[in-house]
Amino acid sequence: MYRIIYIFMLSFWAAGASIMAQDTVRISKAMVRVKVAENNTALKISEEDVKQARADYRQTQAVFLPTITASHTAMATTNPLLAFGSKLNQEILTQSDFNPALLNAPSQIENFATRLEIQQPLLHVDGIYRRKAAKSKMEATALQKQRQAAYLNFEAEKAYLQLQLAYKGIEVLEKTLEAARANKQQAENRYAQGYLQKADVLAVDVRVTEIENQLLNAKSNVENASNYLSFLMNDTGYVLYEPAEAMEVSTFAESLETAVPDTRSDIKAMQLASSAYESAYKASKMAFLPRLNAFGSYELHDDQLFQGQANGYTFGAQLSWNIFEGSKRFGEAQKSKSEYEKSKLKASQYLSQSQLELNKAMRMLHNAENGLRLTQLALQQSEESLRIRLNRFKEGLEQTSDLLWAEANYAQKQLEYYQTLYQLNYAQAYIQFLTKE
Repeated sequence: MYRIIYIFMLSFWAAGASIMAQDTVRISKAMVRVKVAENNTALKISEEDVKQARADYRQTQAVFLPTITASHTAMATTNPLLAFGSKLNQEILTQSDFNPALLNAPSQIENFATRLEIQQPLLHVDGIYRRKAAKSKMEATALQKQRQAAYLNFEAEKAYLQLQLAYKGIEVLEKTLEAARANKQQAENRYAQGYLQKADVLAVDVRVTEIENQLLNAKSNVENASNYLSFLMNDTGYVLYEPAEAMEVSTFAESLETAVPDTRSDIKAMQLASSAYESAYKASKMAFLPRLNAFGSYELHDDQLFQGQANGYTFGAQLSWNIFEGSKRFGEAQKSKSEYEKSKLKASQYLSQSQLELNKAMRMLHNAENGLRLTQLALQQSEESLRIRLNRFKEGLEQTSDLLWAEANYAQKQLEYYQTLYQLNYAQAYIQFLTKE
């Protein structure tokens, strides 16, 4: 049974080794940021959202610009009224056409009419406010895209840190595995000489197997981090990446702020969204006012296709007032007011939540700074303890279990140190993202 389990674990280790043996691509943090900014799908979707908002805003130009239509109509009729009117439009009416018999039962007449119409809005107060709402929405969408770019830059930073941490895990575990195998060899030699019991050798074997299993997981973490980087950069190749920069404490040019700025792009977007709801509310109230439009038309009539021997025009202005539509407009106004109030509350809540996140990130940073100092000290102590116990084990003065504990503790402290370093760099990057305008 143990033999089967060992062969099973060995096959997985070989599979992991073959994965790591494939070609890797070294990549810098700056290159990751550039590729994310150029190729990320979420950013392209945000750009399309901006284009849609811009198109919606352009549609509101209809409140100022005219509507022009052209048509050509062909018809034949024996309807008394239409026949008389068609002749009148074609300017071919004669004295004989007033004969009552012809008026009541006219012959078929053909009429081809070309008509050009124009309608020009002069005063649409509600339309002006709807245009303001569309403009605010367009500007808010552009700011949301800007914030999306900042977020993806932060995600690229985090993914790169995860890749560095994954490789550090492999580095630590490979050295630990190398030392564990050396200890195993020494334990087997001492067992052969009669200085150790079989249980001690088995304990060393178990420790080697544990490290090999941890190493497999660490290699899987490299694949996961590489795949996430590929996703962010929209790279369908999904190659294995290797960080070109060493893992160390990150330094940022900007000083870390302790308050969320009101000028942050997403907060400004929330404020603009609230302004859009306010304009929509005002537009719903202005819908109770009358509208003033100018209109005009020019017509060509003939009894032949695409001719136009007779022509005429019409122009004028219309003041229309939709006085009552049941309770529809009252309900729309109430809904718009509620949406406006809701948007103000959401903007205030979002700002408070952002400040809450910043406070948590600041505490995370302080904890990571303190933790880094403690893990550095613990790492030094565990390294010295392992060195002493290893020397005593070689001389036969230390038990195997104590050596294994010291070895495991040293490996654990190394991993804790790099994990704390990751948390420190992550906290700094997160604070910079939360305070970036």
